[in-house]
Amino acid sequence: MNPKHPSESLTILTDLVLPSETNPLNNLFGGELLARMDRAASIAARRHSRRIVVTASVNHVAFNRAIPLGAVVTIEAKVSRSFKSSMEAFIDVWVEDRESGSRTKANEAIYTFVAVDDSGRPVEVPAIIPETELEIQRFDAALRRKQLSLVLAGKLKPSDATELKALFL
Repeated sequence: MNPKHPSESLTILTDLVLPSETNPLNNLFGGELLARMDRAASIAARRHSRRIVVTASVNHVAFNRAIPLGAVVTIEAKVSRSFKSSMEAFIDVWVEDRESGSRTKANEAIYTFVAVDDSGRPVEVPAIIPETELEIQRFDAALRRKQLSLVLAGKLKPSDATELKALFL
């Protein structure tokens, strides 16, 4: 199985915030944003693996900026690292200024997907070769996040979490 670059999974979704998608403050519902991020990230994971993918976890979500009614929202997702059958997708959410057209980062998230066959059994996925400085940073951090998740779930002994230990020793 040939390794792939994160850019090969890049998925960009752009849409407007409509009245039915907003809360009483006229900002995009958090759940609506989560659904949009899940769709973009699942497409990225599918592009990387060329398999059916299922969301395994939402590892991190940061709602840093409210997204107002009528805003143009762009969600960019790409696979930051792959493991045996799982893939981490990093999602950046951008809001476009109505007048200037400039984009501001509003939110980000990290989701994990598992590639499965037609019976729902996990299948192997290609490795990732990061190219840019940001891709390398996200690739390296993904292993630490995975180890932390496994330690918290009781599936990895803290003493075996080599990447986490390296942060503190």
